[in-house]
Amino acid sequence: MTVKDLLEHGFTAQVMPDGDREINGVYIGDLLSWVMGRAQMDNAWITIMSNVNVIAVASLADTSCVILAEDVQMPEDLIATAEAKGINILGSAEPIYETAVKLAGLLS
Repeated sequence: MTVKDLLEHGFTAQVMPDGDREINGVYIGDLLSWVMGRAQMDNAWITIMSNVNVIAVASLADTSCVILAEDVQMPEDLIATAEAKGINILGSAEPIYETAVKLAGLLS
């Protein structure tokens, strides 16, 4: 499944510079140092954090996308940064657990 495929399942694009990126799993976490050391390349990372450090960690961990759950929005001034670094940022209106369950079902 690719990042852009998620748009057909209720996820929204906040910025998507690389929608053809494959998703191979899911990582959930808000403690950035923990995510940096444990998220795998091409994972979709689900979080409620929306600051510039999320973009940096997503880049370092080489995640396929960041999914901001619970209607969290990436601030407008950071959208250009995510775009420039090739970081896909998606949104989900659902809580983290429901977002993860939905995504896991799609990847099975």
